[in-house]
Amino acid sequence: MHTASQIAEIPNPNHPKPCDTIKVEPIRTVNAINNLKKHLAPSPRNFAIFVVGINTAYRASELLSIRLGQVRHLQPGDRLEIKQRKTKKYRAVTMNTTCYDAIQKLLDHLDRKALQAKDLSWVDYDGFLFAGRQSNRALSVPTLNNLVKDWCRKVNLKGNYGSHSLRKTWGYMQRTKQDTPIPLLMQAFGHASQQQTLSYLCIQDEEIESICTALEL
Repeated sequence: MHTASQIAEIPNPNHPKPCDTIKVEPIRTVNAINNLKKHLAPSPRNFAIFVVGINTAYRASELLSIRLGQVRHLQPGDRLEIKQRKTKKYRAVTMNTTCYDAIQKLLDHLDRKALQAKDLSWVDYDGFLFAGRQSNRALSVPTLNNLVKDWCRKVNLKGNYGSHSLRKTWGYMQRTKQDTPIPLLMQAFGHASQQQTLSYLCIQDEEIESICTALEL
């Protein structure tokens, strides 16, 4: 039987070493993305968070800062500008059809709830698009982080996932499916080097392996 002080001294084998970092991963396959969409479809809010998250380079804090007034009248092809918390500059993203459809589904859901509650103030309300249990507050980043982990676990997706996985998935798919040049992804993510971008997207080792096996002399 260990005392409390003895238990505190027992090292946790799963705890990272002081110099180690734990990276969350991108979602690497279209099939996994489709499984998550199917799982999230019954929840318009969660579905929209996921879809907008993997279709933009927005950080989690930027994603959660979106307000209803910013998207109510957006159409596919319109630009959505979000102020970055780190740099205080605005990051503009062109709204694609997939994002538009997911947001409209959420707005329709919220409008129906307001009508059922006979809440006339809803017409002029400019709250957060991705609200938490208290409708006047946005979800927090830690809450979104836990949600993403839970979503991935429920579709049996193995690996380490979190709120950053949404943004990383966009970059990973841009690079591996669209062959988007690294300098463009660097600019989208605000990175200082190509190595940082490759490492961030967890594809540096994959690309090095691919060039080693693609050419046999």
